[in-house]
Amino acid sequence: MDKVVSPQDRWSWVEVNLAALRRNTAAFRHQIARGVQMMCVVKADAYGHGAAACAKTMRAAGADQFAVATVAEGVALRRAGISWPILVLSEPPVDCVGTLVEYDLMPAVYTADFALALGEAAAAANRVARYHLAVDTGMTRIGVRRSDALELRRTIDFHRGLECAGTFTHFATADVLDDWDFALQLNRFQEVVSALRGAGLECGLVHCDNTPGTILHPECHFDMCRVGIGLYGLHPAETTMPRIQLEPVMSVRGRVTRALYPSVGDGVGYGMTYRVPKQNIQIATVPIGYADGLARELSNNMDVIVGGGRCRQVGSICMDQFMFAVDVNSARAYRPSRPVEYGDVVTLIGADGDELIGADEMAGLRNTINYEVVCDFGMRLEKIYT
Repeated sequence: MDKVVSPQDRWSWVEVNLAALRRNTAAFRHQIARGVQMMCVVKADAYGHGAAACAKTMRAAGADQFAVATVAEGVALRRAGISWPILVLSEPPVDCVGTLVEYDLMPAVYTADFALALGEAAAAANRVARYHLAVDTGMTRIGVRRSDALELRRTIDFHRGLECAGTFTHFATADVLDDWDFALQLNRFQEVVSALRGAGLECGLVHCDNTPGTILHPECHFDMCRVGIGLYGLHPAETTMPRIQLEPVMSVRGRVTRALYPSVGDGVGYGMTYRVPKQNIQIATVPIGYADGLARELSNNMDVIVGGGRCRQVGSICMDQFMFAVDVNSARAYRPSRPVEYGDVVTLIGADGDELIGADEMAGLRNTINYEVVCDFGMRLEKIYT
């Protein structure tokens, strides 16, 4: 691990394995039938992995379109040279309709006022704004109520500045096998699509499957699948694990900036929540803290890997740093083989030798999901692409 590339100005970083990302994207492309498009979700800076670099890799591996959460994320992709279709997954404020038209971003639409303002902005620029109709089938988050979908379309379809490029919904329980709520949502969505088509209205690309839906429910791939967390090598649920082989894309690492042998009884960190219990215990510092995504609630309750062996994090995790203890005389079978030194590589997420700490392990300790773990680490740490 000593030969890894690290930033010069701060010894903490996120490694993004683009080869693994490419293989994951190809694995999902293989799951989807020929003729069905694949929309890759790169919101939240590609779940912390870097949206522009990931989108280019995904495109080379079979992506047809991309999805983001905000207008700013879509603009950033356009400025990075991403020319393929981009969907903003919710209806943004009406004030940004000019930006949507300027950068050819497709918003989700579910109110008439927003849609008509978008159409006016497009017509003023001699363009046609494409949008996707979002339908609320039971998750109660965004979308037009299914009973109002036909009326909304009839209200806005006269506008020459608008084109419906897609119709979609989002499942709340796609990861649950034989689930009644999933079946109900699917049935409601199909009823809306049938009603729109029965009225002679164009639905564009019909899509509803997210990552677990793409894996577990091929019967409703329809015209396009929206794949998110699985692209980054993380499973959305245990139910998907037997169905597709994925490789983690993100590793989180730092280097030791200080290592010493404190006296027995010395405290470590704010509040001295850990005290050195015996002689010959090393305390080492790494410049990663809760401002970098290492949750403070993990204090005294997580491992890191150094030299191929696990060590226990000790003391309260600080905003920009944390400490860990090294006991080479410990009876633990996975202890480091030697004391640590200044500059040694420390792994928070990823592999080193035979040891591996995954985002799922850290998520379990935090009582959260792997999505949150990788998003948090991607906010401030510099990204190195391998």
